[in-house]
Amino acid sequence: MTESDRRAEGPKLFVLDTNVVLHDAQCVQHFEENDVVVPLCVLEELDKFKRGSEDKNFQARAFLRFLDEMAGDALDDGGVSMGPNRGRIRVAVESSVDDRIRRFMNVDTADHRILNTALRLQERAEARRVVLLSKDTNLRLKAKSLGLVAQDYTTDKVRSVEELYTGRRTVEGIDGERIGRFYEEEEHVPAGELAEVDAPRSNENFILRNGSKSVLARYDADSDEFVRIPKMSAFDITPRNAEQSFALSVLTDDDIRLVTLAGPAGTGKTLLALASALECRSRYRQILLARPVVPLSNKDIGYLPGDIDAKIDPYMHPLFDNLGVIKAQLGENSSGVRRIQTMWEQEKIVITPLAYLRGRSLQRAFFIVDEAQNLTPHEVKTIITRAGEGTKIVLTGDIAQIDQPYLDARSNGLSYLISRMVGQSIYAHVTLERGERSELADLASKLL
Repeated sequence: MTESDRRAEGPKLFVLDTNVVLHDAQCVQHFEENDVVVPLCVLEELDKFKRGSEDKNFQARAFLRFLDEMAGDALDDGGVSMGPNRGRIRVAVESSVDDRIRRFMNVDTADHRILNTALRLQERAEARRVVLLSKDTNLRLKAKSLGLVAQDYTTDKVRSVEELYTGRRTVEGIDGERIGRFYEEEEHVPAGELAEVDAPRSNENFILRNGSKSVLARYDADSDEFVRIPKMSAFDITPRNAEQSFALSVLTDDDIRLVTLAGPAGTGKTLLALASALECRSRYRQILLARPVVPLSNKDIGYLPGDIDAKIDPYMHPLFDNLGVIKAQLGENSSGVRRIQTMWEQEKIVITPLAYLRGRSLQRAFFIVDEAQNLTPHEVKTIITRAGEGTKIVLTGDIAQIDQPYLDARSNGLSYLISRMVGQSIYAHVTLERGERSELADLASKLL
């Protein structure tokens, strides 16, 4: 048996990077019998994040409180137990520097001090496998190049993007006469009469087809029926394809309180959500549109000129653009545009950065969260748990367009939410694939 095999047998020693803690303060609850080491420089990094109202500040505070409670009066080299049949957690203080770090890297960076801690632990671990856990791809590559085992934090990652629920299916071979009656006469068909549809999920959408004949339907699990989706529009915005018809149907259904729309730019996600909110305006006290502020090139918004509103404004422009599309569709002097203007002046339509809504309880609101793929699973949970009575929440995003350095298609909050909510009676999802912004935009999306 090789040394590597022997190390793989027993409990492992996980060394945490700061970004894992900022992603999930409860991460230490998922290591089972394995031990956890927190490098001292991680505590130094967390100290910089403990003040503020963003999710990463909350995570930093929560982890530091947890560690303080676990430590009791002292946290020595042996660490403290994390519970029955669980490993131990400790803080590592390293005074010596690995020769490879000293020769080839800048020692005065947090990443390299974490890397150094992992290397020194590996030297002393003997029969134990040391694993550096980081969401930083570059740090993992550096660790691997030095012979360390380095892994991403995958507890809240979805298994496969390719297998992610799309919320829609095409089923061929439906009896043509059955389709004809469903399309022209019946609004509801018992699931037993469409045996060709295998294991439908609550609020799943279907194109039921036989050759040139087809009908759009959604499965209602409560009544065990398929409900025909009629041709419809919302505030003069008309669907251009089946996917958009599915989206508009679930967006305007008051029984569905949570909706996710995923797809590339130009598929109409945000526009359909906003048009649906305006169509249903009388049933809600307020329409809220929000998106996370993700500065370009990882620069903080502080470098932008002006007051806070001026700094935030560029990030909110895509929401204003969608509102402009609806106004243009209605016509400049139409009653619909005047209603939108009145709602804006009365703050019944509010466009705001997502951070501004933290801590609020939303009552009878139609709440649209754009660019949700840039949120962590914990941030998505925080948003949804703010929903008060009568509130509908819609999250839109493109899981292939992520601007956060420590998130990817499998670990972002939108993917996580879709994977966990499938089959719930108050939830619906639609993945849109066909671009409708323009022929040029659709061509660029496919070829570039």
